[in-house]
Amino acid sequence: MTVETENSKHGFTLMELIVAMALGLLVMGAMTSLFKTGLDSTRLIMQRTETQQNMRAAIDLMVKDISMAGAGLPSGGLQLPTGAGATASNFACDQSGTCHVPNFNYPNNNYMYGIIPGFRNGVENDAVVPSAPSPAINDSITVIYADYNFPLSEYDVTFTSGNGNHMAITPDAAFNPPPPPVMSPGGIQVGDLILLQNTCGTAVGEVTNLNATDIAFTDSDPLQMNQNGAASNNIKAISGANCGTTSANRLFAVTYYLTVPSTNAQRPRLMRQVNGLAPVPVADDIINLQFAYDVYNSNNAALDANQANPIGAGDALNLIQKINVVVMGQSITNFGNKSQNMYLATSVSARNMAFRNRYQ
Repeated sequence: MTVETENSKHGFTLMELIVAMALGLLVMGAMTSLFKTGLDSTRLIMQRTETQQNMRAAIDLMVKDISMAGAGLPSGGLQLPTGAGATASNFACDQSGTCHVPNFNYPNNNYMYGIIPGFRNGVENDAVVPSAPSPAINDSITVIYADYNFPLSEYDVTFTSGNGNHMAITPDAAFNPPPPPVMSPGGIQVGDLILLQNTCGTAVGEVTNLNATDIAFTDSDPLQMNQNGAASNNIKAISGANCGTTSANRLFAVTYYLTVPSTNAQRPRLMRQVNGLAPVPVADDIINLQFAYDVYNSNNAALDANQANPIGAGDALNLIQKINVVVMGQSITNFGNKSQNMYLATSVSARNMAFRNRYQ
């Protein structure tokens, strides 16, 4: 007789299940760790990319302005109002009377250079930049140059008052097509600086009012340029009838500095302020701004390199040859509590400043 036997069916033992689950968890843990590492790397790369782009945008604009320093100014700069009745003129101040750097007077007895270094003068209201590296040194810089984009030189200029308070302007008929209206977009604004030159000398005025045919330079302007009571080097001194033809050009006095907004938990930002106009932000999360200068030393015919404080060292500011710029940015987005800080450095030749051949 035939006896049928039941086939034995084998399954997983408890130990096998435990081992399989453990191996599976190890594989999943490794994959999770690998995924997290990749995600962290992506976020870090994004932080670095954003920070680099932010700093490059800031430094490109600074380089453009700094490279123009001294263009259109008399060689070596020019003297602002001096003598009896004169007061110190200002830079980095707007029409509200707010001055955005702690020390805002022109140096060396009110002299306008193409470059005005601002050693340790780089944060509005002397505020503390929490993330700045120790020791916290932040500088400002002011560069001054003539604006040739708006052709104010294509206007005939006539002083209509003996004290230089008003100046009549009419398009010069010799130019075809005629220059654009002074009040057109990109034209002259209240707060702009105007460089005036004739046979009696050179002076700078701040526009306090204007219309299509008249520009006013009244006293008590925010930048203290229009000082009709000063003994010399003001507009009044060159407004006489015997001073010949007067030429006019707009000047840009551009100051770069840092500000720490006190509202909405905003972070430090780099600001650009022009003439007597309101400042505008250039880049956020700039936590350190430093400048050093290569200055020709006329006493020993050598170059004082990387001079952080030329004014304090007694160097001639009109002999600055090169400006070394260092910007430190912090990542705009944080990963947890971690931010990345990065430096970006460059050097700019001051080709429009006074030239001295140190190899002679």
